[in-house]
This record gives sequence, structure tokens and C-alpha cells, in this order.
Amino acid sequence: MADFLDYLSFRRDHILDLAIEHAQLVLYTIAIATAVSVVVGVLVYRRERLAGIVLSVVGTAFTIPALALFALLIPIFGLGFRPALVALVIYALLPITRNTIAGLRGVDQAVIESAQGMGMNRWRRLIRIELPLAWPVILTGIRVATVMIVGIAAIAAYVNGPGLGHDIFDGLSRIGTPTAIHLVLSGTLGVVALALLFDAAYLVLGKLTTSKGLR
Repeated sequence: MADFLDYLSFRRDHILDLAIEHAQLVLYTIAIATAVSVVVGVLVYRRERLAGIVLSVVGTAFTIPALALFALLIPIFGLGFRPALVALVIYALLPITRNTIAGLRGVDQAVIESAQGMGMNRWRRLIRIELPLAWPVILTGIRVATVMIVGIAAIAAYVNGPGLGHDIFDGLSRIGTPTAIHLVLSGTLGVVALALLFDAAYLVLGKLTTSKGLR
């Protein structure tokens, strides 16, 4: 343990840089996936069959093994940030899209009819009534996707993507050497710490953006 703590102290700047890169990759992923998922969810939630097709497509993409998906994207995007981002966005779509559709469908029909009776058109009802009421469910999907992506993003090092996965893969390639376990453990603990930080941030965000009546 003392050796590992000494290693962390010696490499703290390097580990911090990797953690920042990892967090940035996750944030870019979630921003893109949320925008795509919410737009798609809004367009299909009233159409049962179309919504089923969309969920089937993103669900099927979600089942592709991570290493296989990263490898498939190399001929298209090369190595580095782009294939990592595309792959992670694909994985993040399912929980956010599913929760967007579920949240919008879960809005009380009586509330919608009341808004309609007040003269609100469909888009005003969507922006002012439906999306705010569906927000807690949508946020849960974003939260689940974020924590999941924090873990999967470590595999991005396979395609030379940014993040803590570099230390994990370096450690695995040096099995049998004194530094192998330190590399793997520091990368793994960094991923766990980021996941906990993101999760805590979503708890705070949920309290700040959700009315007390919906909590």
C-alpha cells in the first residue's frame, strides 16, 4: 500500500491529466447523446410503432461488444478521439432515448388536456408542460448513461482515445513488472472516482432543476 501511495504521489499530475481527458470525453458524449435522444424521443413518443423501431435499433447497437465496436470504427474514423466519441455516443443513446419516451408518455393526460383547453398548441404544451414534467425521468436516463459511459470510456484507449484507460492498458501490457499493478489500480480507481463524482453531481442537479412536487 505504501508503494502504491508513493506511486500516486509521484504520478499525480499525469493521473490528473488523464482524469480530465476522461471527464471531457464523457461530457462531450453525454451532451451529444442527450441532444440526439431528446429530439428523437420527442418525434416518436406518440407513435407506438415508430418508437418501438427506434428503441430496437438503439438497443441492438447497445449489445455490440465495446472492443468490437471500437475496432469497426477504426477504418472510418481512424484512431484517437473521434472513434471513441462516436462509439460512446452509440452506447449512451439507449438509456436516454428510452427514458425520454417513457417520461413523455408518463405525463398525465388530464394535464395535457387542460393545457390544450387553455389554447396551448402542441409545441407550447411540449416545452412548457410535457418536458418539464418528464424531466426527472429523462434526467435519470442521462445519469445512468453517464455512469455507464465513464466505465466504457476506459476502453477508448484501445483506439488511442483519451482517458484513464491508457494506464489500465499499459498496466495490462506490463503484467509481471513492478509497476503493472500500480498502473491498473490507479486507472481503475480513477474511473470509479469519476463515476462517483458524476453521480453526485446529478443528484445535486436533480434537486436544483426538479420542482419539489415531482421529486
